[in-house]
Amino acid sequence: MTFSMIIQLLIVLAALYVGSRYGSLALGAISGIGLAILVFGFGLKPGTPPTDVIYIIIAAVTCAGTLQASGGMDWMIQIAEKMLRKHPDHITFLAPLTTFFLTVLVGTGHVVYTLMPIICDIALKKNIRPERPCGVASIASQVGITCSPIAAAVVAFVTISNANGYMVAIPQVLMVTLPACIIGLLFASLASYRRGKDLDKDPEFLKRKADPELYQYMYGNSATTLDRVITKEAKASVFIFLAALLVIVGFAFCQMIHVTRDGASVTLAAALGIPKMNIIIQIIMLTAAACNIMFCKAKPKKAVGGAVWQSGMVAVVAIYGIAWLADTYFGNYMDQMKVMLADLVTNYPWSIAFVFFLVSVLINSQGAVVVAMLPLAYELGIAGPVLLGVLPSVYGYFFIPNYPSDIATVNFDRSGTTVIGKYLLNHSFMMPGLIAVIISTVIGYLITSVIFPGYFASFIQ
Repeated sequence: MTFSMIIQLLIVLAALYVGSRYGSLALGAISGIGLAILVFGFGLKPGTPPTDVIYIIIAAVTCAGTLQASGGMDWMIQIAEKMLRKHPDHITFLAPLTTFFLTVLVGTGHVVYTLMPIICDIALKKNIRPERPCGVASIASQVGITCSPIAAAVVAFVTISNANGYMVAIPQVLMVTLPACIIGLLFASLASYRRGKDLDKDPEFLKRKADPELYQYMYGNSATTLDRVITKEAKASVFIFLAALLVIVGFAFCQMIHVTRDGASVTLAAALGIPKMNIIIQIIMLTAAACNIMFCKAKPKKAVGGAVWQSGMVAVVAIYGIAWLADTYFGNYMDQMKVMLADLVTNYPWSIAFVFFLVSVLINSQGAVVVAMLPLAYELGIAGPVLLGVLPSVYGYFFIPNYPSDIATVNFDRSGTTVIGKYLLNHSFMMPGLIAVIISTVIGYLITSVIFPGYFASFIQ
């Protein structure tokens, strides 16, 4: 590795670090500074921004934004709250499963903000240490991203893999990530079941409870969505959204089924002339968004002002800048990278999981990690099934607790048990995060490489 390569890599890392400090749009914007230095200062050939993935994200968050604007998400949150309040004793297991499946359905973890204070309220009123369900529930809301058929990380994985000869479809990805991540979350929930001191034995909590003002703050109000009126249009928007997801998955299955045509084996999608999945997702999501606007009273201004749409657009800018910066650097030094990493990826191909995780710690976006690093992994010769197996490792931004969902969870916990920690890394999300990601990655790798290696091995060298 030359001195010039090292300097340029440090510029890339510096841009990512500074962007993560500012957060939000800064991740993508400050990546532009790094890109400008590499191109104009060092004369590197500019890479290619990931336009296909960006278009899909825009379509998906537009649909999810109209779902939120119509009140459909309120109905989904109500259903989740009713289930949690019906079984409060099992909140440490049910809360993360609830936030996980909400993310799977909607494609973003930001939908769970309304549910977090409810989880905390249920735990506190049941005398369960809120840190236990809240910490793992926040982790679960992000783990679900690699299990959602419309999430940027999943769509980007399929799109980039297909372009590199690994003809995997969305259902095949979910067949790996769903069981792997659920098992990982169950282990994280089990580890969280008795973590920390019980509330009646925690001196810090008892001190807060003894203060009349803090007692009123903790126990005086109940966070709930059960008093919200759900309109028939709100319910209709949920059914439209779910129907759109089913249509997308149905088309994805057509990419998996093979038929004989003119003596050759082709996919059913090719035989029927069905477009590629990136086009299908955009069409279906935009159509569903239009239906929500026309038939479910989803006001466009309310949709673009909602948390889901805004967070999705932030993700677009982040992926745009980060992936373009990474593609520019690695694209110019691919030959050198292959030489340096040849032995490692040949003998330990699963070690790419560490790279995915470390990059995620820096850039706070699973979709951006996939778009930025997956092409490099394929260029290094790592087989598609291995990359599919370690896909859960693209979630590492819980490591430094600066992600919005983690910060919000700390603020929602009125008991003060969910904390960042004096030494930054000793926070409430570290233990469940590490357990969930490590177990999910190991299980995913076992599924694709050990248990069912033949099924997932359609990789063209």
